Amino acid sequence: MTSDMTDDESGATSASASPPRDLIPFRAAVRAWFAISWQTFGGPAGQIAVMQRTLVDEKRWIGQGRFLHALNYCMLLPGPEAQQLAVYTGWLLNGWRGGLVAGGLFVLPGMIALLVLSAIYVAFGETTVVSAVFAGLAPAVLAIVVQAVLRVGKRALRSPALVVLAVAAFVALTFFAVPFPLVVLGAGVIGWLVHRCAPAWIATTPRSDQADGPAPLIPDDALHTEKPSGRRALRVLVLGLLAWSLPVLAVALLTGVDSVFTQQGLFFSGSALVTFGGAYAVLAYVAQQAVQTYAWVTPGEMTRGLALAETTPGPLIMVVQFVAFLGAYRNPGDLDPWAAAVLGALLTTWVTFVPSFLFIFLGAPYVERLRGNKTLSSALTAITAAVVGVIANLALYFTTHTLFATSNPWTAGPLSFDVPDLTTIQPAALGIAVVAALLLFVVRWSVLRTLGVCALLGLALGLAGLL
Repeated sequence: MTSDMTDDESGATSASASPPRDLIPFRAAVRAWFAISWQTFGGPAGQIAVMQRTLVDEKRWIGQGRFLHALNYCMLLPGPEAQQLAVYTGWLLNGWRGGLVAGGLFVLPGMIALLVLSAIYVAFGETTVVSAVFAGLAPAVLAIVVQAVLRVGKRALRSPALVVLAVAAFVALTFFAVPFPLVVLGAGVIGWLVHRCAPAWIATTPRSDQADGPAPLIPDDALHTEKPSGRRALRVLVLGLLAWSLPVLAVALLTGVDSVFTQQGLFFSGSALVTFGGAYAVLAYVAQQAVQTYAWVTPGEMTRGLALAETTPGPLIMVVQFVAFLGAYRNPGDLDPWAAAVLGALLTTWVTFVPSFLFIFLGAPYVERLRGNKTLSSALTAITAAVVGVIANLALYFTTHTLFATSNPWTAGPLSFDVPDLTTIQPAALGIAVVAALLLFVVRWSVLRTLGVCALLGLALGLAGLL
């Protein structure tokens, strides 16, 4: 590792003449990413925690500062930040094939599991048993999202100024319906200005949670051997855009431009570009479009889809696969409904996650060489703080929709607050949410185990006629 970095910095080694060597055996990396992929429950906070524990604390493959620098960059991108972090770290360890394996395995288990669960929902979702199980899962999601707010906040809010930014982002989204991209841009600008005027207000140096031990394989001050270049960037951009667009073009030619498949391919391709902040930030926008504009799902099905996504490993944005499955099943065109559902789900998954690989492979070599830029680090740190406010905003949405029989927040427009009628609170849902919170915060059970208990509680209450 040391010799690689020295050669790179002296200019003796060229990325085009001598590609970066694997820093760890490729098979060992594949085994590690496969193990990580089956532990990534609980949304981005849980997924980032798994990678932190495995890659930083246990295996010591990457330093804490390097890990958080990569995370801050991924927070700035549209799409699922945890999967992008996996691609980035895989690229650091094993080059482009490491990034492909890390990002692909991060998605694959959840994709398969949610495909099966979507089919079960379509086949049996209206039965008392399945409906009761979903009714138990939805309140549990509330506790999980609150846990995400606390976990991400503990890591990101390292100074009073960052706490103020998080609160400001929450207020802007909740009460003034400010678009998320503007919140991100504003946070970045504020971070830059604060660094220029009062740099001590924003702590860009991460708190180290690592125990004493050997130095990480990739230290915080090392440079990756793959240098950025215009030729490399053009090659990555062309290949990435082709991989992203060709499936959408194929379904448009084969099924028509007005088919549900073309609509889903174009819509979710667009949402992959404009929905910043990962799954927590995108859900309100996707739900509003899927419910009101396209009528692929009902408002209640959006929450059920999220509950299903919470029960599977991988990014929470995988809920779009559930939306596409139901939408294509109900609008199959000339295809068999089940074949249409599978095609819609797979196409949507493809156009949702391929951009993540493109963004990382295109930008990572440049970001690596900007790690010493304190101004950029301040802007990225401020953006991470703003995302905490976004997650808190989503927690409020889930609360109003799940615990109260009131007008649906999904139909109120993206990121605008719908005040619930407090007299319409649903005691069963509140009770399950309290149980989930106790299991997560007091007993410290895992997310999957907590969801299992809440599903059983929903089933019991449903069979007893209490839901």
